[in-house]
Amino acid sequence: MQTLIENIQSINLITLFLVIIFLYSFFQGIKKGMSRSAFQLSQAVQEIMINIVVIIISWKLTNWLSPMLQTWLVSMSIQIPSDDLNMLQKGYYILLSSIRDFTFIRFIFIFLIGYFIIQVMMMIVLGIILKIFETKRLINKKQKEKEIPKLISHLLGGAIGGIMGFGKVVLVVFILFIYVTLFPQAPYSSYIQSSIVYQNGTEKVLQPLSHNFVETTLPVIAKEAEDEYREVLQRKYEIIDYNISEDITEAAQVIVEDKESDEEKAKALYDWVGTRVQYNWEKVKLYEEDNIWLEQTPEDTFRSKQGVCIDFSRLYAVMARAIELDVKVVTGLGSDGRGGMGPHAWNEVYLSESGEWIPLDTTWVSSGGNWFNSKDFYETHIKDA
Repeated sequence: MQTLIENIQSINLITLFLVIIFLYSFFQGIKKGMSRSAFQLSQAVQEIMINIVVIIISWKLTNWLSPMLQTWLVSMSIQIPSDDLNMLQKGYYILLSSIRDFTFIRFIFIFLIGYFIIQVMMMIVLGIILKIFETKRLINKKQKEKEIPKLISHLLGGAIGGIMGFGKVVLVVFILFIYVTLFPQAPYSSYIQSSIVYQNGTEKVLQPLSHNFVETTLPVIAKEAEDEYREVLQRKYEIIDYNISEDITEAAQVIVEDKESDEEKAKALYDWVGTRVQYNWEKVKLYEEDNIWLEQTPEDTFRSKQGVCIDFSRLYAVMARAIELDVKVVTGLGSDGRGGMGPHAWNEVYLSESGEWIPLDTTWVSSGGNWFNSKDFYETHIKDA
């Protein structure tokens, strides 16, 4: 009994799952017989072929339309209204500017719309064609059912079901393969790779067919998507804080009036925000103990001279934009000083002289140390992914 339990526990659940998928399709094929199984297989093959055709057309259409859409959006000169925007309006401008500025997001946007439209059109055309030949197919189906003995029909149905089951297993292995490729260090990746069925599926089917395309290309695409997603997360603060009040603009101009380079201007604003604004521990306590978040605008922070990390960062961003510096609000994790990490926000500003983005953290100025483009900055800060 103990041996039986140990044998059961040693079974790889991924392997078991894939075997069950195959066996289920096989026995369903036996149950349905040749005619119904063949019809189901033809439907599956038909859907696969349609999707392949639609994907190819959508891909080529997207490559053609993407630069045209970007040119059109740039020519529109998107202007964000000076009025306060609600969440839907903010989302609209974030999406519109992201489609304009980010290649990957623009590609996905056009591809999904194109795929949906072409898919619907293909299904309509196919529906008309099938309607014409429906009567003929039903007659042939009845004739075949009469000609083929029942036992042979069920056996052939099992064979067809096995083919469909094999296809389903390959599809599941492909999905798992993508997961393992993108997240090799994830908790379940090594367990998935230990499955014998998975190993055979990737080595004997997927890798020969794809010529290592997934392993070499997918991580690159995923990295580009991750980078653009992070940019979109930051873009929301550009929309929310688009309108800069006159008092903030005037203060920023006074602070940098004797500075010439972008780095000098960025450092002057860093020193000013970091020394003038005090960290609001009461706001943190209210959020942690009562789950109450006090939202404040950069103008609120500028007037009260109090805030938490996101308030420091948003104020720095609008002051930098007021003097025409390119700046980002970056969110992620920051060191808590006790060996751990906690939610945090800081900035990155672009220096035209060196052509690079540099990080800075105005929240930590009062705690000492240099957090303006320090070499070890990203040892204590981790960007959102």
